[in-house]
Amino acid sequence: MLSLEQAVAAPYCSSRLADAGARVIKVERPDGDFARFYDRAVGDQSSYFVWLNRGKQSLVANIKELGDSALLHAILKRADVFIQNLAPGAAARAGFGSDGLRAANPRLVTVDISGYGDGEACADMKAYDLLLQAESGLASITGVPDGPGRVGVSICDIACGMSAHAAVLEALIERQRTDRGQGIKVSLFDAIADWMSVPLLQFESSGKAPDRMGLAHPTICPYGAYSTVDGVAVVIAIQNEREWQQFCVKFLQAPELALQPGFDSNVARVANRAAVEARIAAVFARLTRPQVASMLRAANTAFGFVNDIAAFSRHPALRRLPVSTPSGSASIPAPPAISTNDLSVLGRVPAIGEHSELIRAEFAPGCA
Repeated sequence: MLSLEQAVAAPYCSSRLADAGARVIKVERPDGDFARFYDRAVGDQSSYFVWLNRGKQSLVANIKELGDSALLHAILKRADVFIQNLAPGAAARAGFGSDGLRAANPRLVTVDISGYGDGEACADMKAYDLLLQAESGLASITGVPDGPGRVGVSICDIACGMSAHAAVLEALIERQRTDRGQGIKVSLFDAIADWMSVPLLQFESSGKAPDRMGLAHPTICPYGAYSTVDGVAVVIAIQNEREWQQFCVKFLQAPELALQPGFDSNVARVANRAAVEARIAAVFARLTRPQVASMLRAANTAFGFVNDIAAFSRHPALRRLPVSTPSGSASIPAPPAISTNDLSVLGRVPAIGEHSELIRAEFAPGCA
């Protein structure tokens, strides 16, 4: 597959295809994908680039230059998938419009990733992740009551990349039946809009959007963080009345509480949130972390500790795999899906243009 990609959304999609064994040729400018330079967290490599570009081949090419354009078209005649997330209209203006590419190679699956899709109102707007978090309303329901907050990872980009990846796999399965590719369009806005379905439906049914609750939940109670006597924040999540009753009996040691008005249903507890949380917080405040963990397990209550990144890096459930980079080896979280054909080796992260000569010799011999 060939990918005219940069930043996060398209590289996320193609990285998952590379993990699965696809040959991914990543086209870069001579100065490289700008995501290479977001930080210097992995030797002199960017954490973003290392995460999203393992297992790819890097080809330096200028899509506006005649010889390089011919090279890319030669690759596309043999490719299964083409992905691009350039500025709106840039790929088409350079001769890489998806409709034309599929006309030349009917089995090709094309993926156009954009910020807002093709609608006239917003198509020309720049669409970085933070802007989409704000535009979609996500920031308005994230954070604490004092003000909106940004989700701490590039969630709109990731949602878009995940959606694109799933769509590519579906298109390849369909091609087995029809022997024809198809055009796919995915926007960051549409991807995060899908994830915003619950707060949107809640607003449109009641006229009120979910409140910003920090680590609490706007429609479930108790569902949030409480502090122990030794200063540890613990999150609990109670999903149904059976769990609430067990929590009252074995953790709060107040079995009668589950039947009292204001405590006897989730709707009642949400309306009576201050009193419910005060009752729970008072018990947590008398207990240490080990005592809380033991009692919550006995009550069969879902819980977790509010870890910082240092604690996450040591978490016993964190699976890692090594990845080779131009600056040496790095250890990154393993892909989440585990199969019987378990992936145990991640492909190398390429240097800028590392595979240019090889690719030019293969697809445009005499021009390498």
